[in-house]
Amino acid sequence: MHAMVLNGKGGDLEWTELAERRPGPGQIRVRVTACGVCRTDLHVLDGELPNQQFPIIPGHEIVGRINAMGAGVEGFKVGERVGIPWLGHTCGHCSYCLSGEENLCDHPVFTGYTRDGGFATATIADARWAFPLGEAGSDVALAPLLCAGLIGWRSLVIAGDGKKIGLYGFGAAAHIIAQVAKWQGRSVFAFTRPGDAATQTFARSLGATWAGGSDEMPPEPLDAAIIFATVGDLVPLALKAVRKGGRVVCAGIHMSDIPSFPYRLLWEERKLVSVANLTRQDGLDFLHLAPEIGIVMKTTSYPLIQANQALADLRAGRFEGAAVLVP
Repeated sequence: MHAMVLNGKGGDLEWTELAERRPGPGQIRVRVTACGVCRTDLHVLDGELPNQQFPIIPGHEIVGRINAMGAGVEGFKVGERVGIPWLGHTCGHCSYCLSGEENLCDHPVFTGYTRDGGFATATIADARWAFPLGEAGSDVALAPLLCAGLIGWRSLVIAGDGKKIGLYGFGAAAHIIAQVAKWQGRSVFAFTRPGDAATQTFARSLGATWAGGSDEMPPEPLDAAIIFATVGDLVPLALKAVRKGGRVVCAGIHMSDIPSFPYRLLWEERKLVSVANLTRQDGLDFLHLAPEIGIVMKTTSYPLIQANQALADLRAGRFEGAAVLVP
C-alpha cells in the first residue's frame, strides 16, 4: 500500500510505500476510494492537538470498500462500501460510553490522529465505527459527509430548533449544514472572512437568507450561531448576534484563545457550548437523511500524491466547499 505520511510536526507529508496491513479481531481493511481533507488535518499537521504521535497517516473522511475482515466482524461483507469517521474507536465501558455519551469516551481512538487514517490506498478500521453507505452517490461527494457533515449535523442539533441560524466560517461543514438547515425550513445567515464577496455569493447560492463579513451584525437577532472557523475572536461577536436565550455552538476541535468580553454579552440566558466528536447514532441519523435532503456537494479533487497541495489550498482558502483526495 501507499500513503502520505506525516513524520513530524509542521513537515510535509511524504509519499511512502508500506507493507499491506491485516485487520485484527473486530476490524476491517478498507480500500480507500476517496478521503476528504478537513481543517482538523491542518491541526494534526501543525501539532496543535494534545498527545500527537508520529509518524501518522492523516485523513478521517474516508470512503472505501471492505477488502478484508478480522475475526468477529458481523453485519458487513467484502466489497461493501463504507465510511470511516473521525472518532474511530470507543472503549465501551467508561461512564460516558455507558450513559450514551460515547463521543466523550475517556479512552477514544481518532482516525488520522491517534490511528492511521485515509490519506492512503488502504486503512484499518474498527468495524463498529464503520457506516454502511450503500451505492447511491459518488465516493468523492460522500467523503466530506464523514466529518464536515457529521460534526455539522451534531452542531445543528445542539444549536436547538431556532429558525434563524448563523454560520461563522463558510467552508466544508457550513456549505453542507446550510443546505440541511434550509431543508428544515430555517433561515441561514452566513458569516465569511470580511470582504470575501465570492464566498458570500456562494452562500447565497445555497439558500442563505443573508451573507456578510464576520465583522458585521446580521439584519435581525439570531436564535443560534454555529462557529466553524477556528478563530476565538468570533465568540463575542456571535454572542452579540444572538437573541436573549440564544445559543452559540463552537464546532471545532481546536480554536484560538477566546478573548475576554463583557458579561452583558452572555447575560439574559445566552449559552456558549462546544461540540466534541460524534456518536454512532449521529452518523446513522445524518447519513440516512442525507440522500433525502439532496445535498449538493461542492468538491475539488486531488490525486493522493498531491495531499500537500490540497492542505496548502485549504489553509489559504483557495477553493469553495471541500477538498477530496482520490488514490
